[in-house]
Amino acid sequence: MRTRHITLSLIAAGSLALTACSAGSLGSSDDEGGDGKVTLTYLVDNQQETLKVADQLVKDFTAKNPNITVKVESRPQGTDGDNIVKTRLSTGDMTDVFAYNSGSLFQALAPEKNLTPLTDAENIGNLDKNFATTVTAGGKVYGVPMGGFMAGAILYNKDAYAKAGLQVPKTWDDFVANSKKLKDSGVDPVIQTYGETWTSQLFVLGDFANVLAADPQFAEKYTANQAKYATTPAALAGFQHLQQVHELGYANKDFASAKLTDGLRYLAQGKGAQYPILSAMLSQLMADNPGSENKIGLFAIPGSDAAKNNLTVWAPGGVYIPTTTTGAKLDAAKKFVAYIATVDGCNSQTKATQPTGPYAVKGCTVGDSVPQAVKDMQTYIDAGQSSLALEFLSPVKGPALEQICVEVGSGIRKADAGAKLYDEDVKKQAQQLGLSGW
Repeated sequence: MRTRHITLSLIAAGSLALTACSAGSLGSSDDEGGDGKVTLTYLVDNQQETLKVADQLVKDFTAKNPNITVKVESRPQGTDGDNIVKTRLSTGDMTDVFAYNSGSLFQALAPEKNLTPLTDAENIGNLDKNFATTVTAGGKVYGVPMGGFMAGAILYNKDAYAKAGLQVPKTWDDFVANSKKLKDSGVDPVIQTYGETWTSQLFVLGDFANVLAADPQFAEKYTANQAKYATTPAALAGFQHLQQVHELGYANKDFASAKLTDGLRYLAQGKGAQYPILSAMLSQLMADNPGSENKIGLFAIPGSDAAKNNLTVWAPGGVYIPTTTTGAKLDAAKKFVAYIATVDGCNSQTKATQPTGPYAVKGCTVGDSVPQAVKDMQTYIDAGQSSLALEFLSPVKGPALEQICVEVGSGIRKADAGAKLYDEDVKKQAQQLGLSGW
């Protein structure tokens, strides 16, 4: 990862994007035959779970479309994979269909130049509006989702809550009151794991839905340098949460050295009750702590307004068609991406691997066998009570957020000073991007 703050969307895309059933040779150039059969090439990253999903999708799609063969090619993850995608697009050597990030990294592909718009394609109306936003350029939609949403939220131990007689909090004041009762019951109220600094950011990044609820235009104003974290009360609140949890002594004593695996173990064992973290970490939680899948629930980071306590979500990666795909191949490619944007497409993915977040296609469900926390996420999505993380709505990001959050959460720096420092941090990047107003 480049930096943990900048690439939280990459965690989502890496854990939820597609991958290949088999790695073909790059540059496969099978043409459509005279018998009406068409062969497509499909480029995805090489993560194991993604490979399973791509394999199943291709299998189920071709069973319904026997005249279309889909050959899967794989690429590395991370920066090397980014460079392959960009190079192949720029040289006109991209596969017929490919999977890549949504959001700001999608915008970096120059979609209006390099990708085929899908606005009028079949099933595009099925897309969740939050996801559609992340694959839209110039008013046109260019991709369909692979995998599900990821949330920046609070994972909590349901047994610890029940023992203390608590309900899920809808406001920050309720969260603090719950935390006091948890501490009185002998449980660490809030788990923090600064031994892996990226985990320190969730009280800020996961709080963004509350920022939008207070100021729906914050992202636009932030991008134009007309709004700041330090001078916007709703945005400053995330830093204040870090400070307050520390000052009240609600974090685990080893917060400075504990790592993600420690935090997940504390949560599963009930040693700690509430962990602000990415929901994608549920996979590791279950793998490392068998039997924990139904002991852990999820709720949105509480804000100041109980009526507007929405969930902050990171969108899944997208599947795209480059402009170099034409003729019969283009028709076949559109059928393939249309299939992905259906309930059948979601069910195909579920067969391959257990979902760790709700799908971004209307009508899709995650089923009854998923962890309780995923069911909790689905409730927010179904109720329309979610909004995108800031990095999907603005290109302005700063690399030092995790270090600043560690300082605020450790009592080294006050919340207002931390917010001001982060405002300076993002200024450097905004200027590098050449954004107006900076």
